[in-house]
Amino acid sequence: MHEEKLKLIKRVQEGDRDAGEQMVIENAGLIWSIARRYFGRGVDNDDLYQIGCVGFIKAMQGFDLNYGTQFSTYAVPKISGEIRRFLRDDGAIKVNRGIKENAMSIRTARGTLEQRLGREPALSEISAETGLTVEEIAIAETATASTESLQRETGEDGFTLEQVLGDPTQEERLIEHVSLREAMDKLPEKEKSVLALRYWRGMTQDQAAKVLGVSQVQVSRLERRAVEELRRLLE
Repeated sequence: MHEEKLKLIKRVQEGDRDAGEQMVIENAGLIWSIARRYFGRGVDNDDLYQIGCVGFIKAMQGFDLNYGTQFSTYAVPKISGEIRRFLRDDGAIKVNRGIKENAMSIRTARGTLEQRLGREPALSEISAETGLTVEEIAIAETATASTESLQRETGEDGFTLEQVLGDPTQEERLIEHVSLREAMDKLPEKEKSVLALRYWRGMTQDQAAKVLGVSQVQVSRLERRAVEELRRLLE
């Protein structure tokens, strides 16, 4: 069964639309189970399913056949992310306008400082450039971060936050707590900043330490504490 699915995905990646339709039909239950988590948010249920199908198709197109993980593990956050992105852009999930403006200022300042300094700027330098506090920077970058960050690899070890949080085959557990960002919002700002740099920015612990102005050991401790707290919140 697994091999047949991989063959279909390979055909999809080669442009076979019939294979894509077959995969969508065979996985309709999975797509509906994720779409159902977003019912009651002002969007028609069938529309949510169709958006989930778009995410599923994107997952097939982007899946690495040689990676060695289950496709469903890869597809779940992709489907969820597509729906969340639509809801966010459509206004059903709102990010405070002030936070969006802060995020834009941060991106501009980061680009300017990287050009000027020839390196990744420290949070203190971004803070000085924008006039925002370190806490405001962490909040803005976390709130507006890509929903695909669950699968973004860290700098030195290639782990993803999805893998670090536990058994990646427990799709339903991830779906039940698809509000990972809400759980992150409950973390102290230092822990939140470390996760943002490690998993959203893909930095190594050494790089994150330099940006935060702390030691690599402190970053390691903060990251471990943050992951343990997220596990507790997601249980």
